[in-house]
Amino acid sequence: MLPGPAAHSQASAAQNYQPTQALFATRAAKIGSESPAADGVGDATRKRPSSGDGPTPAPADKRRRPEHPSSSSAGSRDRHQAHHHQPHGRRPPSSSAEEKVRASHILIKHEDSRRKASWRDPEGVAISATTRDDAADLARALRDQIVSGDRKFEDIAAENSDCSSAKRGGDLGSFGRGKMQKAFEKAAFALKAGEISGVVDTESGVHIIKRTG
Repeated sequence: MLPGPAAHSQASAAQNYQPTQALFATRAAKIGSESPAADGVGDATRKRPSSGDGPTPAPADKRRRPEHPSSSSAGSRDRHQAHHHQPHGRRPPSSSAEEKVRASHILIKHEDSRRKASWRDPEGVAISATTRDDAADLARALRDQIVSGDRKFEDIAAENSDCSSAKRGGDLGSFGRGKMQKAFEKAAFALKAGEISGVVDTESGVHIIKRTG
């Protein structure tokens, strides 16, 4: 909360929240009263969440196979030279040292999202009726509530995120580079632990990202 009298802070928070009440009400009316915990449990007609709801992993790079030496003697000589030129006490970099981040996110889908369905809106009714600008406005309103301290990121993600990670408070776990869509990866790696991004666009929808590790 910004410093100042309590009355001023409460009035400011109410003012920020009021313009977005219509967005919340419209989206909630179209979606219904589903909850993440109930998704796929005890309801035979409800669709199970798809792994495609989150940021899509980037395709793996195709690497060329190393060329073999033209002769066995040349190969033996190259290996011998490499052995003697390797500095003592040093080892090649290990893949386990790959830079990784841990992040959570809130995903708001809209009419241009590649998959117009989620655990909150299995038929995609509200998603198809939501423009990209409306989704971004809603994401910013949710972010304001988090930054102001009115609500926790995890609680808002559990109630509002269109990703199945909502069941975990938006937690996506740890991931390295090349595992997520480029825009999502760039934003996540640019954050410091505990920081929250602005609105991030991907093919899945608009995101608010929190780096947690």
